[in-house]
Amino acid sequence: MKNITGPYKLWILIFLLLLIVAEIAWSWRNDKKSYEVKETLSNLAVLAGFQLSKIIFAGYQLIILGFFNALAPFSLPHTGWVFILTFIVTDFIYYWFHRVSHIWKPLWAFHMVHHSAMHMNLTAAYRLNWLSVLISPLFFIPAVLLGMPVDYIIISYVINLLYQFFLHTEVVDKLGVLEGIIDTPSAHRVHHGSNPLYIDKNFGGVLIIWDKLFKTYQPETEKVNYGLTTGSMGYNPFKLVFKGFADLFTGKIKLKN
Repeated sequence: MKNITGPYKLWILIFLLLLIVAEIAWSWRNDKKSYEVKETLSNLAVLAGFQLSKIIFAGYQLIILGFFNALAPFSLPHTGWVFILTFIVTDFIYYWFHRVSHIWKPLWAFHMVHHSAMHMNLTAAYRLNWLSVLISPLFFIPAVLLGMPVDYIIISYVINLLYQFFLHTEVVDKLGVLEGIIDTPSAHRVHHGSNPLYIDKNFGGVLIIWDKLFKTYQPETEKVNYGLTTGSMGYNPFKLVFKGFADLFTGKIKLKN
């Protein structure tokens, strides 16, 4: 994994930053108001904390997956077909991980920060809970026990999250025949909507066919109202990350729906 991401990580970061700058310019020129200064700074602060948490807990994640890898009755070889299979299985697991995170309060406490953004833009993509790295490996244990290579699972999940970065935008309109097959910016805007029609829809990561299969797909048919149904949570990154846990322990937590 290190050999794959190490040399290119800086270039990927630069590329993503250039896209954000381009989106800001697009929003300003077209008066879209997709960016709000305080919220954008909050997004970047949350992102910095999330990156730090990945470094801190990297060993924990590898220990968890390595432990169950040793228990697997067999191991699949490192081939192209196995990688494709692993990618599809990882995406399927992500769908259920994401869906459960919306309907079970303990997981919603982790996920709530991501939906608290009141504007849809690329910086909101990594508005992720700093402690989510503690639970995400647990959902991929079944893939490990099925003999899928741990490095393939990790790479597939990284690609999944990187792909979703490009979905958090209003720049891209509907993509025709691709809608309903893969997750698109239009489909993901729906997912972030607090409109009654849009709540708990479109959980897919890369593929949206899981939503079609399990009846959670909703096309974008009306203007999306972003954020939580309870309104803004402010701009303090620590409050954004930990409020879900505080509300959970006090019994005040409310699901998006």
